Parts: sequence; structure tokens; C-alpha cells
Amino acid sequence: MKAASLQALVEGLLAAKGVPAGPARETAEARVAADLEGLPSHGVMLLPMVLERLAAGSVCATAQGVVVHEDRGAVVMDAQNALGQVSARRAADIAVEKARAHGLGAVSVRNGFHIAAAGRFALQMAAQGCIGIVSSNTRPLMPAPGGAERVVGNNPIAIACPTAGEPIVVDLALSAGAMGRIRMAEAALAPIPEGWAADAQGTPTTDAAAAVLGMLLPSGGPKGFGLALMMDLLCGGLSQGNVGDAVTGLYGDPAVPYGCAHFFLAIDIAAFGPPETFAATAAALAARIRASQTAPGAPPVRVPGDRARANTATAQGRITLAPATARALAAAAASASLPYPED
Repeated sequence: MKAASLQALVEGLLAAKGVPAGPARETAEARVAADLEGLPSHGVMLLPMVLERLAAGSVCATAQGVVVHEDRGAVVMDAQNALGQVSARRAADIAVEKARAHGLGAVSVRNGFHIAAAGRFALQMAAQGCIGIVSSNTRPLMPAPGGAERVVGNNPIAIACPTAGEPIVVDLALSAGAMGRIRMAEAALAPIPEGWAADAQGTPTTDAAAAVLGMLLPSGGPKGFGLALMMDLLCGGLSQGNVGDAVTGLYGDPAVPYGCAHFFLAIDIAAFGPPETFAATAAALAARIRASQTAPGAPPVRVPGDRARANTATAQGRITLAPATARALAAAAASASLPYPED
């Protein structure tokens, strides 16, 4: 399917639930961009859940978030259960504005919703001459080392910085595998890689259905768990929002707000020295890494962000939807009396 056609469909489906044109476009762009970048777990596969939440009222179609506390470069925002892409874009803009004034700008967000790929908003800050850092918390999905109970989310973190060429961006969840990818494997009746998840008793599994009912395993073991714990506090603790069990499940009761929290940090490079010097240094380091020797049989070395850009270029404006996602979107289109694009 053409990405443009898919985006138009997503915008139409959101508009049918009362979302204004601007927020509908922002949300659709972010979801479709994730699919183009090869991140379908953060793309339009989540739209049916979003539509259900809009209908049930746990996501507010018109909210954009409000600032509830401000002290120099520090801001607390209440997202008001807005669409995640809408409140995240605003939080990133505020973080950059504060960084311009103070060197650093931090926005902690409560009562938030899923923002898709966090790297999108880190890149938004990088495009404005800042190092951008974005994190979010989720419902508990991972056990502590040696544990058999979900106690902390897979809380993603993204960092992006400008260079004299393409920006460098790291965007990762702190679990070995993303729940979205596991749900996709479950829908396809496919196994998941070893080390991604454990079942409800804490036993490692490659069964996607058992993993959905069980637990994700932290990337890097105790290291990933420790970082996820601190991201939970950075997001929910600073915003006086939800942490741990207080964050609900994306696929739980659609009438109950998700209630996650986010953290946005913008670092104004100009406050530390000439931005051109930093950009040249970062570009030179990226070039050195890309030119480094590869292991036997391995593909060329990449810098974080290269794969997403390559996937977008290779896609040539077309997206192949998973069958379950296509069926769900077609049903949503029929329900909203919208045509389902065949191209």
C-alpha cells in the first residue's frame, strides 16, 4: 500500500473519532513513519487500539496538554490523556525553548499516552540544534533479576544529536524484545527469539502467546533492569505521575486511561561551545565508525539511525501491512464508512 494512502486512511479514521485535522495529521505521520522505518510494532498496528480508546474516552481527541509547573528550565506538563504524538511534540518544543534560555530544558509529563517511536521527538530537538533525550515509562513488563513477577516497564529511551551530516539517533526499549513485536509474532503464530521473554512462571519461552501473558526479559540482564527502573522514576517520579503498577496496560480496559509518563531533555549545544565544532566532531566520529573493519561475513558497519533511514529509502513510499493489521484497518474503515485503499 502507498504510504500516502495509508496516512490518509489513518487521518480519516482519527477524524471520525473527533480528532481535529492537525492532531490527526501528526498522529498519522508518526505511525506511518514508524512503518516506513521498519518499526511496525510502533506503527499503524496500534491504531485499532487507539481508536477504541478514543471511543471509550480514555484518550482525549482534543487535548494537547497543559503546563502545570515551571521553574527556570524545568517544566511539568499534564498531557490530559491527549494523543501521544500531540503532547510529545509540544513537550519537545517547550524543552528546546527552555534550553535556548537556560542551556538545558527539561519537561516531565504525566497523564500521557503512547508516543510511538521516542526517537522521532529526540530528532525533533536535534533538528533545532540540541541534543534531545526522550524517555517514557510503561506498565510493568519485566521482572527484577531472579524474579518471577513484573515490576518495571521496558521503559524506552532515545537520544539524538545533530552532526554535519545525518543525525545520530539511538532509540531503544530496555527489554530484549519489544512487546509490539511479540504481539505481531503471536498474530502470525510465529515463535520469538530466545532470551526475549519468560512465561507467567518466570521460565524462558519462545512461545509468543505465553510471552504476552508472561514477562519480557531486560536487555543486558541487571544492567537493562537498572536503567528501566531509573527511567520509571525520571518519567513518573519527576512529573508526580504514575510509576510501576499505577501505569495501566495499553490493551487493558479502553475506558481507563493508560496514564504513562514521559521525560524530555533538550541540551542546547551552543551553550557549551560552537555548534559547528560539535557537528563536525560528531560527523567525523560517525564516518570513522561506518568505515571501520567488519567481521567476516558481516554487513557494513552502521551508526544508530542508519537502518531506519535505509529502510525508509528502500520502502520507496510503500508499506506492506501484516495481514492482521490490514484486516483490522479494513474493519475500522468499513465501520467509519471510509474507503479502504487498495493501492
